[in-house]
Amino acid sequence: MVIMPVFPDSMIERMHRSGRQLVLAITGGGSRAIADLLTVPGGSKLVLEAIVPYAPAAIDTWLGGAPDQYCSNRTARAMAMAAFHRARHLAPDVDPHILIGIGCTASLASNRPKRGPHRVHVAWQSAERTVVESMEPKQIARGRIGEEQLAAEMVLKAIAEAVGVEAEFPQATRHQVATDAGETPWMPGEWCLAFGEEIVRHEQTAPLEWTELLIGARDQILIQQVVPPNLGLATRVQPSAIVFPGAFNPFHAGHRRMAEIAADRIHGPLWFELSVANVDKPPLDYIEIADRLHGMVDIPVVLTQAAQFTDKAALFPGATFVVGVDTLERIADLTYYGGKTTARDAAIGAIAAQGCRFLVFGRKVNGSFRLLDDVELPRSLRALCEGVCQIDFREDISSTELRSMAR
Repeated sequence: MVIMPVFPDSMIERMHRSGRQLVLAITGGGSRAIADLLTVPGGSKLVLEAIVPYAPAAIDTWLGGAPDQYCSNRTARAMAMAAFHRARHLAPDVDPHILIGIGCTASLASNRPKRGPHRVHVAWQSAERTVVESMEPKQIARGRIGEEQLAAEMVLKAIAEAVGVEAEFPQATRHQVATDAGETPWMPGEWCLAFGEEIVRHEQTAPLEWTELLIGARDQILIQQVVPPNLGLATRVQPSAIVFPGAFNPFHAGHRRMAEIAADRIHGPLWFELSVANVDKPPLDYIEIADRLHGMVDIPVVLTQAAQFTDKAALFPGATFVVGVDTLERIADLTYYGGKTTARDAAIGAIAAQGCRFLVFGRKVNGSFRLLDDVELPRSLRALCEGVCQIDFREDISSTELRSMAR
């Protein structure tokens, strides 16, 4: 098969001159787009960095944690958000509104059997929008080269849209393709889809407050989906509040029951905290934030960028944090402190200095239900904790299991 570029050099030149800058992260399929961008002179005006995290461990490192699935539109979005943050790191003095993150993950034809359909997911992230496009190449119509070409075109098309360059070819032309040789007759100047192929698109434009949180112009956003009488119309979480941090992916009955117990014990205003940045999980994009909030429609939520509990304590001084015993163990785990006891103890000391405490609920861990008294903790951390007994609360189902059942 002869590879004929759909994007003419003149269009890539316009991308380079767009005034935007970007970072690309492509897991393998679609990486030809990087060469297409840099073959045309002037690529340094547009591309800050291009990375190909091919192995699962490389993807985990890029995202800051392992995704549920390595090839999904959610993972492509997380990769694009990580790329946006990387662009901000590489260009700290640049207006963040001109920066773009591109993410692509694909499962294409290879020399080993594939589970499920072949697929391509391409996402782009700006300060204002998250966009992802997904499609399943028809295996009878394309070989590896054809699928690679398609993935690269989807990446270039996403970049063109993200930087505001209008395509110089008809959009999404649909036509029958020859399949007798298992090849697609690629035609220059045309966006080619095989018969039966379609691109599925999702996008979310952020409210101004979400953009301000992403770029650091604010440190929290109160999503007052209900306003209990004792909360009024506050613009910040009050001191001595109960704060329930979590991923809530998805929110379930166990979360609600934990909140009810916490409110009964401590008698203060309670907020669920959803951090868009996490220590060992991929970052949340705007589509993901909207999805999580959709499952929390009748409760007060605060959005933050507080990835660590030292950050949360500084943001919510005097708060009681509602946590599972597994979360408390991570706070004590030296892995998160470079193996240094002094760093861990300093972090615990910083939390204590803010007057914060933990209400600790049991969790099912590795097949057994564990309570606060079942785990070994530094004395300084244990002194900040109050446990909830198994009689008052036991919930074996987890968000991870619910996601697994949904898949």
